[in-house]
Amino acid sequence: MHVALFQIASPDSEPVATRLRRVGDAIDRESELEKADLLVMPELWGAGYFAFDEYKDRAEPLTGPTVTAARDWATSHRLFVHLGSIVEIDEQGRLYNTSVVVSPDGSVRNIYRKVHVFGYGSREQELLTPGTSITVDSIAGVPSGFTTCYDLRFPELFRSLTDAGAELLAVCAAWPAARLAHWRLFTSVRAVEQQSWLLACNAVGEQHGVSLGGHSRIVDPWGEVLVEAGSDEGFTFAEIDPALPQRVRAEFPALADRRWPPDLSTRVE
Repeated sequence: MHVALFQIASPDSEPVATRLRRVGDAIDRESELEKADLLVMPELWGAGYFAFDEYKDRAEPLTGPTVTAARDWATSHRLFVHLGSIVEIDEQGRLYNTSVVVSPDGSVRNIYRKVHVFGYGSREQELLTPGTSITVDSIAGVPSGFTTCYDLRFPELFRSLTDAGAELLAVCAAWPAARLAHWRLFTSVRAVEQQSWLLACNAVGEQHGVSLGGHSRIVDPWGEVLVEAGSDEGFTFAEIDPALPQRVRAEFPALADRRWPPDLSTRVE
């Protein structure tokens, strides 16, 4: 399975429509995407994660310009496109941080509304409605689950995806450079504890005075980093073995040894 991560910068001075065209042009120029099965993009690269005052104006439905563009990219390049996420507005006017995966035939394959909206130094909790569900879908024949940025700090979400059959976990993010060590830690740990492939695509550049960390990475079920990007905008490619999670789980059956909920007495002193 050939996968691609596309780190994207979202400078404050760039109009959203211009950014969408720029990103689309970059995708259309990248010849190696012709070999790819899956493209993963960052969190809220179109609206700009830290453009909180603009969320309402930049929100779009699932039939809006970003999803429409992703459908064109998917059909043109014959690959699955995880477009990262958008600020979605639903029919009731509620806003969500919503990731969307599009199939090579242009149909929407997976929608995930971010469950853990961020509060520390962020207005995401104030402005957005948390999601309430997860889904595992077959992406290029691999059972795959999807999470977003801050979700990395909540292992129970990842274990729920594993219990639902996921063997590949994709994370779109706008993770700050100031916490890059945590980014590396959590992406590695989630891959090891779930014995799954972990594809993590982060944003880059400056947004409203915050430096985004980049260093998008692909981690295998043993915790080995297959590839890690730098801090510049651009594509990172890798070939992954879809059967590796099953082999790892058979060789080292930690998931099968789990006892939860535990049948243990609890004592508080």
